[in-house]
Amino acid sequence: MPSFKNSRHVAFRPKDMFDLVADVEAYPQFLPMCLDLRVLRRTPIDAGEVIIASMSVGYKAIRESFTSRVTLDPHTPAIKVEYIDGPFQSLINHWGFRDDGQGGCHVDFDIAYEFKSRTLGLVMGAMFDAAFRRFSDAFVARAQEIYGTRTTEP
Repeated sequence: MPSFKNSRHVAFRPKDMFDLVADVEAYPQFLPMCLDLRVLRRTPIDAGEVIIASMSVGYKAIRESFTSRVTLDPHTPAIKVEYIDGPFQSLINHWGFRDDGQGGCHVDFDIAYEFKSRTLGLVMGAMFDAAFRRFSDAFVARAQEIYGTRTTEP
């Protein structure tokens, strides 16, 4: 099953980055390949929330939509995304936000996915890999846009 992992230090607080990643409705504004995102349902749990969302992704003539369950845990802080329906056999990803003790944090992102169709996997797989590599840059740029430029280094 294809997977991708990334850990990146950023000059923003864990809460700021958690809030930014949790704002799924904003993804089409800045996230590579995200064409549309609709929240279908929100359910409060403990101190967090579960969001059921439908995301449309695409590149050139290829378009696909899928539905996932996004569990927001602001206390950890962590975000877990689990596949519900669409072109995948499976998809799961996790976000973690670790305080660096200096005003910034380490953002951990991992995803594993498998398409139902081998053909779609061959066509979309390379595109997904390229997009995942650009995700951290897109989220950092979005953080700078929202919170301002910071220069904290570990």
